[in-house]
Amino acid sequence: MEVNRRQFLTFLGTGTAALASLATGFPALAKGESISGKTADHLFGLQSPPKAFHPKFTPIKPSTKDDVILPQGFSYNVIALYGDKINASGDTFGFNADFNCFLPMNGKSDHGLLWTNHEYCGELEYYVNGYDNLNADPKNNKRTQEQIRKYLYALGGSVIEIKKEQGKWTLVPNSKYGRRVSGLTNHLMTGPAASLAKEVVGTFANCSGGVTLWNSILSCEENYQDVVTDCKLADERHYGWVVEVDPFDPNSTPKKHTALGRFSHENTAMTLAPGGQLVVYMGDDATDQYVYKYVSKNKYDKAKGKANSKLLEEGTLYAANFAKGKWIALDYHKTEALQKAVDKENKPQFTSQADVLINCRIAAKVAGGTPMDRPEDVEVHPIDGSIFISLTNNKNHSNFYGHIMRLFEKNNDHAGVEFDFEIFATGGPQSGFAAPDNLAFDSAGNLWVVTDISSGSMNAGIYRSFGNNGVYFIPTSGENKGVASQFASAPVGAEMTGPWFTPDEKTLFLSVQHPGENVESYDKPTSHWPRGASSLALPGVIAINGF
Repeated sequence: MEVNRRQFLTFLGTGTAALASLATGFPALAKGESISGKTADHLFGLQSPPKAFHPKFTPIKPSTKDDVILPQGFSYNVIALYGDKINASGDTFGFNADFNCFLPMNGKSDHGLLWTNHEYCGELEYYVNGYDNLNADPKNNKRTQEQIRKYLYALGGSVIEIKKEQGKWTLVPNSKYGRRVSGLTNHLMTGPAASLAKEVVGTFANCSGGVTLWNSILSCEENYQDVVTDCKLADERHYGWVVEVDPFDPNSTPKKHTALGRFSHENTAMTLAPGGQLVVYMGDDATDQYVYKYVSKNKYDKAKGKANSKLLEEGTLYAANFAKGKWIALDYHKTEALQKAVDKENKPQFTSQADVLINCRIAAKVAGGTPMDRPEDVEVHPIDGSIFISLTNNKNHSNFYGHIMRLFEKNNDHAGVEFDFEIFATGGPQSGFAAPDNLAFDSAGNLWVVTDISSGSMNAGIYRSFGNNGVYFIPTSGENKGVASQFASAPVGAEMTGPWFTPDEKTLFLSVQHPGENVESYDKPTSHWPRGASSLALPGVIAINGF
């Protein structure tokens, strides 16, 4: 097996077991074979790539241009931008687009509903409500009630109807499905911590998400603390949850599922265990936080359709202990460490499962979870069921470039409590990417990775060689497994977020989030994407064609 220099350097982060695998070429695990106690025989995935989707492109070079740069033969068109009308009532597309999910209508790949998250305002809040967040004193919050209303309305998520006509994707502005779920929308609470309130108002800080097996959306509330402070909200415990939305029913009330825990959720990845239980993998996007999974008490029944949502209300939440290769139950009634935990005043830290879920980070620490390097997206490989985890970075651990981890459940049982893992790819100049964020798979199991170099660090210091944030293609099998090729580059100051393919894999949807975020003065914008000239930059969603 030949190993080029780039592969060798990329895999150095895995240690001697990885090098042994490269040298010997041990085969991957047979289906159903136990991985307990094994390392080299399952490193780096499948030996033969499936005969499916194999995109061909000449990788681009890092760029600092104020545009979406793509390989030759590929093109993009803008579908929706902040402020675009999405229904007959006059609702508008939200700010700072993030996670995307395309749900086809009548099984078609050229017509469907697109859900898009709207995460935050940040220093670009001025363009939303006129509040000068660049020069404001954070300790003296002078936002008016009208500014707060506009702020909250800009966040959450949008359902839009889109069609592909004559090779171009367009928004249907008067769609009956067009809907905003925002910081002003009423939500129901379910699960053990629903005792907080039967209903709560608003969802925001919606980062990534996922799709259920019954075609609803799971949208994840991430860094809610900033919004709570900016908008002078009373109870931050109402936020930091996973929100379920039915995009096909504009009159439905979104649900916050407390059984999945409260923390800075990046996304959800749903799969089924061999025993029929629903399993949801999640990451907490902050330094020294944890990787989680939720296993439903009852089994999934396809015939029940939307009623399967009840599975997200009762089950067991686990935190991963990577030193032991075990999932630790965050169950107040079964985990002794949670029952015995006390605070600084020697009072019980938890008295119920609701306490555990509301204070999930503390519970994960007490129970023995492993602090990780900003666990962001967590996704399930579509072919072998292994779990990929993007760890963006952690400067406290000198992990400046981040890496991608691959987790193998024992006996391929996603409901089990034992696992093994490897470092699949490491960021850095040797691999060509840094700060991995959202992940997506195509049907062949190739990994598509977007990066999250902060606007303050982009094109400077140790990150200079990477240019603007981008999109990277990394095979998980074959002779180029683990090798990153750059597919796209974002406009100035932006991230490319929320990668999602249509079912026929002819279109890749991406969000262009916070272009021009590295602004120092509102009268001197650093980006003019997508309209150019002297226009203000606008976040939005694009469709990439050419596959």
